[in-house]
Amino acid sequence: MRVLRDPLGAGGERGRDELAASLAVNIASFLITFNSSALNVALPSIGKEVGADPITMGWVVNGFLLASTALLMPLGRLADIAGRKRTFISGLLIFALSSALSALSNSAWPLVASRALQGVGGAMIFATSVAILASVFPAGRRGRAIGAYSSATYLGLSTGPFLGGLLTHRLGWRSLFLLNVPICSLVALATMRRVKGEWAEARGEGFDLIGSALYAIPLALAIYGISSLPSASAVIPISIGAAGLAAFALREENVEHPILNIALFRHNIAFALSNLAALINYSATFGIGFLMSLYLQFIRGLDPQIAGLILVSQPAAQAAFSPIAGRLSDRVEPRIVASAGMALTALGIAALSLSGEGGDLWIIMAELSIIGLGFASFITPNTAAIMGSVEPKFFGMASSTLATMRLAGQTMSMAIAMMVLSAQIGGARIAPEIFPSLLMGIRNSLMIFSALCAAGTFASLARVKGAGTGDEELR
Repeated sequence: MRVLRDPLGAGGERGRDELAASLAVNIASFLITFNSSALNVALPSIGKEVGADPITMGWVVNGFLLASTALLMPLGRLADIAGRKRTFISGLLIFALSSALSALSNSAWPLVASRALQGVGGAMIFATSVAILASVFPAGRRGRAIGAYSSATYLGLSTGPFLGGLLTHRLGWRSLFLLNVPICSLVALATMRRVKGEWAEARGEGFDLIGSALYAIPLALAIYGISSLPSASAVIPISIGAAGLAAFALREENVEHPILNIALFRHNIAFALSNLAALINYSATFGIGFLMSLYLQFIRGLDPQIAGLILVSQPAAQAAFSPIAGRLSDRVEPRIVASAGMALTALGIAALSLSGEGGDLWIIMAELSIIGLGFASFITPNTAAIMGSVEPKFFGMASSTLATMRLAGQTMSMAIAMMVLSAQIGGARIAPEIFPSLLMGIRNSLMIFSALCAAGTFASLARVKGAGTGDEELR
């Protein structure tokens, strides 16, 4: 192991280094999650201006998620070899460039392409942020730093719908992308100048390029195929993707420096089921913002500002209850708390699926708040269960795997929503005459999400007693 960093003294220089790293990582985390949640509110405005149907609007979101999901683990491994700070800075610059290109797009598919490029930058940032904090902060202050990072993430999710709706309503949807350019550029410059040293523990080790290709390309093909259902042609990319991922799994068991340690899944049931539960939970929740933005702005006729204010109910409840869920999971077995959270989410989504063309908006806000409470009750203890099921030497791999489950689940969620909408309205542009079909597609998607959460509750409960408390570690 080789660490390319000169130790700093315990005085002010170390403190400045920690502060600079924390600010850089937290601002980047806030910006990415803010953009993600704000963009859901802006999608109807984007669709009207560039002439996109709901399926194409879904690809504006999915282009980012697909690129991030496919590249997160390979880029995380590359960062360990080439240097985490260098990768983080490169990610910021790519994010800034792609944001400028997105703002300049005048039609749908160039916007989708620039969003995919933005996903590459996002993957580089996702793959290195927590690792940089762990590298800069000593063990005694590391938990507080990671807690601040989580708070920045929740803050971005919570403020995105309202502020994104406000910006879209007042300045137009392009302002959401233009905002990224100066901020990312300044954070990249500050990181270069203020964060000292570099971290590359795997410097000199091999990078499995073939394994990375066998992971990224088939995963992208499989998710693209799922989003193209029910078209018969979707079978081809799904089949190729499944075969490629199987080949990747076989290869990773026989290479010296794998992208993914398959043994974590094969020999650790608690780890495998906790990650499966996370994948299901994100698959059942992320698309809600996209669907409800269409519902509120088209079916209910609200402007982006009001729609964003309603949508903020879910992440606000999530942010408020997450600390309580964390303390609760320290006292009650994590799998019980996480399973109860998954069940509560299923109930909230089922209630939301009953929304019609009328009804009180406060009821929708209450249902979104229930989903937020359930999500918070699941995520914190489930994360504790995952990290508690492995030894410390596997923490980095476990963290990357969980991040991949999150992004893959979010991508799958959008793919499911796009699949159902495609079956319901095809490629029709949104107009009053298709509102009944659009509403039916939204309700059907939500019912599928609720069923997924119900199934995920059983996957969460299936974990052995003690999972996440350190009793079931991979040795």
